[in-house]
Amino acid sequence: MKLFNQNLPPRGTMMSYAGLLERLEILRSTLRWANSLDRPEIEKLLRQANAVRDEVMQLSHKERFVQAAGTHFGSQPVEKLEQTSGERKQALLARSFVFEGTFGDNPRLLDALETAEKAAPTDLPVLIDGESGTGKELMAKVVHANGARADKPYISVNCGAIPESLIESELFGHKRGAFTGAATDRKGKFESAHKGTIFLDEIGELPLQGQVKLLRVLQSHEIQRVGSDETIAVDARIVAATNKNLRKLIEEGQFREDLFYRLSVIHVSLPPLRERKDEIPLLLAYYGDEAAEALKRQPVVLSPRLRAFLLEYTYPGNIRELRNLMYRLSCLAGDSADLTQLPEDIRPAAAAPAPATSASIALPPSVTPAAPPASLAEAKRAASDEAERACLERGLKDVGGTVAELARRWDMNRSHLQILLKKHGLHSKDFRQRDLTTKG
Repeated sequence: MKLFNQNLPPRGTMMSYAGLLERLEILRSTLRWANSLDRPEIEKLLRQANAVRDEVMQLSHKERFVQAAGTHFGSQPVEKLEQTSGERKQALLARSFVFEGTFGDNPRLLDALETAEKAAPTDLPVLIDGESGTGKELMAKVVHANGARADKPYISVNCGAIPESLIESELFGHKRGAFTGAATDRKGKFESAHKGTIFLDEIGELPLQGQVKLLRVLQSHEIQRVGSDETIAVDARIVAATNKNLRKLIEEGQFREDLFYRLSVIHVSLPPLRERKDEIPLLLAYYGDEAAEALKRQPVVLSPRLRAFLLEYTYPGNIRELRNLMYRLSCLAGDSADLTQLPEDIRPAAAAPAPATSASIALPPSVTPAAPPASLAEAKRAASDEAERACLERGLKDVGGTVAELARRWDMNRSHLQILLKKHGLHSKDFRQRDLTTKG
């Protein structure tokens, strides 16, 4: 407890809970890779740190609203002065703002966070737009976590993944016998989000029929389950997100204009990662640690030229692509990673293997070189399969071909692991034989 007491603020001080959370996160990161402690001791301390963190999160909501009340209703008016990006971020920290994993102090990102902070205590609908992978769901969680509904349900719905015939049932529920396969009564997403927040991701993918139903709910705050005449009152905060231009969809007759204005009372735009390069070093470290923890190994060390590449890369897939890259590097590399572990479709030419001579590429007459991928999507799938196979091979080698041990290390279902091995034509016995041969 001595370590915790050193991080706790003295009683009666004005230190923000966000600062305390930051210290706890440092503590958790330090404990995770402590060399002088046994794993059971480390895990016990991590559980304690997580428990304290959860308690502080609950307290931070209360303090934030007390501070907000003092700011708005104090005797002296507060004048908004011009601030630097760093000062703006520190001001958010001082107000115990819950960032939910958002990083950096890019001015456009701070604009979005400050808008979210102002919108959070209200029940006004929020529309978040931005390219795929820019963190729209994280921003939705920011709105939820900083509002009065933070301790209530947060329900996420991917509108693009629901078959058109099931949209009404998925959103509003159904009665038993309403259609073939409806064996029991079922609550929909709106009922599940009652008193909380419902996040409608990819709202631009919602068919027109579903848009009409959604508009009715926004107007009346009532739903009807499929197959029922009974109306049910629902009180759910609406946060929607899209990577499409909804105004263009309105012009094309694919999105209702009245629904657009209902959803976009508060409008938040997220800039792409290529315009938020200050975040990249933070994200590399964050997802490097996350991948290491998931794969049960030390964080991978990036070579200087790989790090330089990752800092300057444009990330067309934004934060999602950066995260996937760090997981790939953590899986394929040993203690350190270099450019050669990058997917081939983004690997710089300088990292490509030296061109083979005519003598080294002599092939039998019946063998022809593989055709290049027909599309970028196909190339990405091929690179993903290559990475998956390499990761499986490395894992089997590490455990001497023992599938049960590999499943335990990776914290995954053994039958699912067997399916992946079968997919790539890998046999655990081959790796056991290699291991015995090496020892001999």
